[in-house]
Order: sequence, then C-alpha cells, then structure tokens
Amino acid sequence: MSSSSGSNAAGKSGRAPLASAPRTSPAKGRPAPGPGAKSGTATSAARPAKSAGTQPKSTRPGSSTKGLVRPAPRPRVRRARLVVSKVDTWSVLKLAFLLSVALGIITVVASVVLWIVLDLTGMFDGINELLGMLGGSGGALDIKEFLSLGQVAIFATIVSVVDVILLTALSVLAALLYNIAAALVGGVGVTLTDD
Repeated sequence: MSSSSGSNAAGKSGRAPLASAPRTSPAKGRPAPGPGAKSGTATSAARPAKSAGTQPKSTRPGSSTKGLVRPAPRPRVRRARLVVSKVDTWSVLKLAFLLSVALGIITVVASVVLWIVLDLTGMFDGINELLGMLGGSGGALDIKEFLSLGQVAIFATIVSVVDVILLTALSVLAALLYNIAAALVGGVGVTLTDD
C-alpha cells in the first residue's frame, strides 16, 4: 500500500524519482559527479599542468647532470706588501730588557746546575788528581777552593747583569741605526699573504 501511494505521489508531481536517471552536465552531456565525488577543478589541479614555454628534457644517453653543478670558485690569495719604515725605540728597549733578563736568569741557573753535576760525577776529584800528577807530590791543589758553588753563582750573576745592560743598550742603538737607514733607503719590505 505504501508503494502504490509513493507511485501516485510521483505521478501527481510529474517528477521522476532521484535514482531513476543520472544527472548530466548541461555543457558537455557528461554525467555529473555524485555528492561524494570531487569537483572538476580538483581533478584538473591534481594533474600536472604543462606550460607552453617548457620544453621536455633531453633523454639522450650521452647527456648527464654533472655539468649543471658548478664547482665553488677558488678564493684569491690576497697579498699585501708592507714596508717597516720606523721602529719604536721605546718598545725595542722594553723587549730587549725583558729578553736579556730572561737570558741572565738562564745563565745563572745553568751555571749552578753544571757545578752540581760536575761535583756529583767526581769531575773535581779527577781534576785534582790530574793537577797533582802534573805538579808533583808537593803541589797538591783543591779545585773546589777556587771554584766553589758560591763563587760560581756570584760570577754568573755578575755576567748576567753586564749582559742585561749591554744587550739593552745595543738593541736601542740598533733601532736608532735602523731608523736612520730606513729614512735613507726606505726600510725593509715585508709581503703578507693569506694561507
């Protein structure tokens, strides 16, 4: 009874049921997509569009993509030519003084260490025996009386102080002479480069 009433209602309205005929597009006569299908713009966007200006890649066997990547250019080596036209005498004096003091300390320490090593190895006793053989029995000498540790340390200290004074004065004199010579001939040229 329900089916007859449904057919009567469809007959009165003059419309066909929804599932009876597929929908067609008014432009091209193609069936319209259902409610779950994607629109035509979505399907056309999914396809890769080829522009008119693009050309297909060559598929020749000899062609390779190595030529497309360019190697990084080598950096140019920078060179700078400088001329030492003047030397500051005050900086030379300070540097020479510090270096000569260091050299004096090394001299004193080396003298004391050398004396201790000679004493421990028995070199002084051997020198005494050698002098006794050369001088005879009556001329026995002890080398430690003339070259004791205190005397060696004092002598090394005096030499170091004189060394400090002489090296400092000579360095300042050399700086002054260099400045005079650089004013005449142009100084020493130095070329600096990057590694």
